[in-house]
Amino acid sequence: MAVTASTLGYKWYPVYTNPRAEKKAHQALTDKGINAYLPLCRQLKQWSDRKKWVEEPFIKSYLFVNISETEQAEVLMTKGISRFIYFSGKITAMPDRQIDDLKLLIASPYELEITEDNLQAGEMVMIKAGSLKGMIGEIIAYQSQKKLILRLDNLGCSIIVNIAANIIDRF
Repeated sequence: MAVTASTLGYKWYPVYTNPRAEKKAHQALTDKGINAYLPLCRQLKQWSDRKKWVEEPFIKSYLFVNISETEQAEVLMTKGISRFIYFSGKITAMPDRQIDDLKLLIASPYELEITEDNLQAGEMVMIKAGSLKGMIGEIIAYQSQKKLILRLDNLGCSIIVNIAANIIDRF
C-alpha cells in the first residue's frame, strides 16, 4: 500500500478566517510549515479611476489545511484564523477527492459562481468531457437556466458551474 498523507493521519479541514484575512492567514500558516490551500479566482475590479484584475478568495472567509489532529491547536493559534468548521459537534474533515475537485474547478476555464443557498437535490450526473471529466454533480434549475451544481459536503455551500448539457451523463 502506498503511503499517503491520509494514511499518515493527515486530513483536509476547512477553517473559518477573520473577515478579509484569508490571504494573510494562509501566509501565516505556510510560514509555520502547515500545508494550507486557499482557492483564489481572478476578478475584474473597478474603481472610480481604473479597472484592475485581482485575485480574490473563491470562498469568502474559508481556507483549507492538511494536518493531523495534533496540529489543530497550532492552526487555531495562527493570526487570522477564527475557528474550525463543526458538523454534528465534531470538527469536520473533507475527503482528499473534494479538495482535488476544488483545485480542478479553480483551474478550469468555466465561469464559476458560489452560493450558500440550500439548493434542492436533483438528478445526479457525471461530466464526460473537458477538463472536469469524471466529476460528479447535481442538475438543478437555477435562474431559469440549466446548470451543473457540484456540492461540497460539510462546507455549507455549493459551487455552480455553467456547463453544456451535452457533456454530461446521467447515472
